Amino acid sequence: MIYNIKRMSENFKIVMLGLLVTSVVSCNDKNQKANDAGAEEQFTSYLFTYFTGNSKDEEAIRYALSNDGFNYYALNDNKPIIDSKDISSTGGVRDPHILRGADGKTFYMVVTDMVSANGWSSNRAMVLMKSTDLIHWSSTVVNIPETYPDEFSDIVRVWAPQTIYDEKTDQYMIYWSMLGSQGPDIIYYAYANKDFTGLTTTPKQLFFSPTNSACIDGDIIYKDGKYHLFFKNESQGGGIRKAVSDKLTEGYVQQDGFYDQTDAAVEGSGIFKLIDSDAYILMYDMYTSGTYQFTKSNDLEHFTVVDDAISMNFHPRHGTVIRITEKEKQALLKQWGTLDKSAFLTVEGEGVKQNNVDINDQNNTMYVPVAPGTDIANLDLKLKTTPWVSIVTEGPQDFTKGAVAYTIESEGKQRIYKVAVHQDNNPVLAGYYADPEIIYSHKTNKYYLYPTSDGFTGWSGTYFKTFSSPDLIHWTAEGVILDLKKDVSWADRNAWAPCAIEKKVNGEYKYFYYFTAAQKIGVAVADNPEGPFVDSGQPIIGEKPEGINRGQEIDPDIFTDPVSGKSYLYWGNGYMGVVELNDDMISVKPNSFKRLNPGGTFREGTEVFYRKGKYYFLWSEDDTRSPNYRVRYATSNSPTGPLHIPENNLILEKIPEAGIYGTGHNSVIQKPDTDIWYMVYHRFNRPKGITMGDAAGYNREVCIDKMEFNADGSIKPVVPTVEGLQPQ
Repeated sequence: MIYNIKRMSENFKIVMLGLLVTSVVSCNDKNQKANDAGAEEQFTSYLFTYFTGNSKDEEAIRYALSNDGFNYYALNDNKPIIDSKDISSTGGVRDPHILRGADGKTFYMVVTDMVSANGWSSNRAMVLMKSTDLIHWSSTVVNIPETYPDEFSDIVRVWAPQTIYDEKTDQYMIYWSMLGSQGPDIIYYAYANKDFTGLTTTPKQLFFSPTNSACIDGDIIYKDGKYHLFFKNESQGGGIRKAVSDKLTEGYVQQDGFYDQTDAAVEGSGIFKLIDSDAYILMYDMYTSGTYQFTKSNDLEHFTVVDDAISMNFHPRHGTVIRITEKEKQALLKQWGTLDKSAFLTVEGEGVKQNNVDINDQNNTMYVPVAPGTDIANLDLKLKTTPWVSIVTEGPQDFTKGAVAYTIESEGKQRIYKVAVHQDNNPVLAGYYADPEIIYSHKTNKYYLYPTSDGFTGWSGTYFKTFSSPDLIHWTAEGVILDLKKDVSWADRNAWAPCAIEKKVNGEYKYFYYFTAAQKIGVAVADNPEGPFVDSGQPIIGEKPEGINRGQEIDPDIFTDPVSGKSYLYWGNGYMGVVELNDDMISVKPNSFKRLNPGGTFREGTEVFYRKGKYYFLWSEDDTRSPNYRVRYATSNSPTGPLHIPENNLILEKIPEAGIYGTGHNSVIQKPDTDIWYMVYHRFNRPKGITMGDAAGYNREVCIDKMEFNADGSIKPVVPTVEGLQPQ
């Protein structure tokens, strides 16, 4: 009997050991496999939870879906799925991390309780959330200094919490970064209670930086017996690093090098495993670039960028992805899969100006602008929608007789939009451009536009392009003419607001191109208006002139006086300055600086031209991010002033009823051998710009409209139009 009992005991140990091994193997990837354990169905899709920015309405939890882990579509029209005021102490939440529980059917989400407008060291709490359906969430605020007054009374920020299931203790461990009075930011951990409404242990330091660097935005994944902690190192290079341990709560050893694959600023890394694959996706927020980067790896060590495979119809900030079942996806679609304008991803077709399609859900209408000359009697619009919406109406349609009804449907429901097509010439360029300069080349008998390349977060573009046209209507892209990173040795950032002039030198045409780079003004020279341009090697305006203690050295304008033949360079933000140039056009005549006085409305964007004995000085008022950005003018009898400011000198401004905002930073052009003039300017993107907040100020588009004069030479207000110039 004793022998049999011992054999039974040994057999029991073998069985238990087998179960333990099976358990360990099944939890390879820990959270991913734990997620699999309780799922009733196979995973088919991905849920991305994120926030969108630093304004109060953007600091809220949003959802997006993907069928393949690469292409994501926002739910609920990219609006929050829960009101931040209802769950937080500050009124805003950021950095949502979502986890499927070990039972496969409970979900845990943790978020930073923070309104960034209050300062980056203003928050003290995180929010713990729990759900059984991804739709209805319970929540609890955990304020660290209040919960642990003896240990953490000096904490000034509590950032980016995340959750992982600890199989050893059968508890959920929350880890996050904190900053105390002594610094730096440190990643801590503590265990949550059973109800996920609070912490049961005192926070302990999870990772010890070997360089005592600030560490934030931790993200742990388990693979092959190791815990991999990805995090942002704030002090040493500011990139994504990794530490590895064979224990969840201790022993993390920092690995060599950085794991992000970009030189841009990054934060908020998140990693997830692809469905039916051995591959992992490491994604991170390129927060100064306004985009996410996705990288792929099979070993969590070597990552390859897969950005070309990624698409999103929204701009996320710091979020996380989990895998979900078909049943869960359908429930989310039923709740937030809206059958409205958010269902439309793109509208394509001959001549379609995709950035300017205007969908109005209130009136069930769609306005589709196309380039002049497009055959709208037989136009086949290709409407691409989110995966859960289908288009019923297809094929070529005749839009000459008015709007055509298009039907979309989802989950047995239908909606009809009346689609109208109009031939509009504004904007004149496809894409985002701003601060347009225009010249007419007598060498080629063409017009040339020299704009700022826009669409970069915080005006961070680094190259310039040009476009040519025989008629101001049909424009051809001539490519990049100056790349700061390749062609300019003294600056590599903030390529803004150029200007150009054609001038004969020794009987040959030369083109002088003045540009802003790193808040200095440079000059490059070419033999042709489309380049290539060669930088002079140093800024022509590299510092503030004597007596100037405000503003920026940006926004150059070049003007050659037809009376004297002298050339002048104007510039300035916060002040309007001018210098006379030497004959070489790349150097300044000594002691020629003069500060002009355009009055208190001047902000930037000087434009000077001559007509019938008068010198006209135009400038932009307000901030380019403001809907009220607009153009005023003055006149003078000299290219260096003094200026006469008319009583009614506002000549270009917004037209809200037409959806036109932010009209400013202009140039003007005279049609050769006529007294016909045009104003070239930028505006907010229409129709989305007015909804974009500050981002409207770097997502602008170039327009052209006619400019006329009264008999006394005063400028008539220019009417910004949607139609623009039309073929004659």
